[in-house]
Amino acid sequence: MTGQHRIVVLGAGYGGLAAARRLVRKARSAQITVVDAHSTVVERVRLHQRAAGQDIPVRDLRELLERKNIRFEHATATTIDTTGRRVVLAGSPALEYDTLIYALGSVADVESVPGVAEHAYSIATQDERRPAVMPRSVAVVGAGPTGIELAAELAESYPDTRVLLLGAEEPAAGLSPRAQAHVRRTLERLGVDIRSGVKVIEVTEEGVRLADGSLVEARATMWTTGFRVPDLAARSGVAVDLEGRVSTDATLRSVSHPDIYAVGDAAVVAGPGDRELRMACATALPTGKYAADVVAARLRGAEPPKLRFRYVVQCVSLGRRDGLIQFVHADDTPGRMVLTGRTAAWVKEQVVRSTVSASRP
Repeated sequence: MTGQHRIVVLGAGYGGLAAARRLVRKARSAQITVVDAHSTVVERVRLHQRAAGQDIPVRDLRELLERKNIRFEHATATTIDTTGRRVVLAGSPALEYDTLIYALGSVADVESVPGVAEHAYSIATQDERRPAVMPRSVAVVGAGPTGIELAAELAESYPDTRVLLLGAEEPAAGLSPRAQAHVRRTLERLGVDIRSGVKVIEVTEEGVRLADGSLVEARATMWTTGFRVPDLAARSGVAVDLEGRVSTDATLRSVSHPDIYAVGDAAVVAGPGDRELRMACATALPTGKYAADVVAARLRGAEPPKLRFRYVVQCVSLGRRDGLIQFVHADDTPGRMVLTGRTAAWVKEQVVRSTVSASRP
């Protein structure tokens, strides 16, 4: 091969930006190009704040990347030509690559339940719609971390709005009993109506229909349960799992195409205790950095390092003045120690700021 080694990073989320930033330092002789369908980047972990009417930072990707000598292509990838090693773009010339880092992340699953695409709002990406004016009643579907954060933010910001949190399980069901108790206590203090053990089977203009046939009336429905990954890898013949995530080896290299690496939500990554790593910025950032380290090592002809990964905490904001920090074991199972209240809110804010710093080129 002659000339610069061409590295294309598909996706400018946490994983993609972390990989590009690391490559600038670790693979100085390479030509690095980041491709994204958006011209700006927002902090995904703050989208629940934006849904509640708060301003969150929006940054120009071209300015952010090109000042670090990283090329930026504002375009949508339509196909990966794995034989010709090209990324085909809509409305732009195809990009040739020697190494491809697949970091397209995830989006809301709005197809599995009837009516979600037509009648519900989501906060999975910066594209999502939100109510122009907050209505008098809002149903938040999904009692995981995203649903909890959104329900708390809405209730705190709009005390005259009735906020309902609907979930198949108790809020924060995967965390410790103490953590669950604090989440429920705080949500109830904020006036959130919690309904656990329910299954939403349809979203309508009037609200959400449950499996028992009843209708929970709401002027707006916010959908926070279920994520899916883009189908670009599957359509391009790259080996994927049943969910469409790229199947990788121990170095995050595609098991079917050795010139492709995958990171973050769009990758199957084995973690501690043989548990697959969950979709989160806490996964995207370290896997993005690690993939860059592996690529840089192989460009030098060196043996790539082993992935050293462990989870430390799960962080949940409960409005602007309360929060929850659940300390976890390496495999993400909850430990005994938790922080709550204003201290937890402060820690969560520092964690959010650190993710921005860690992914910023």
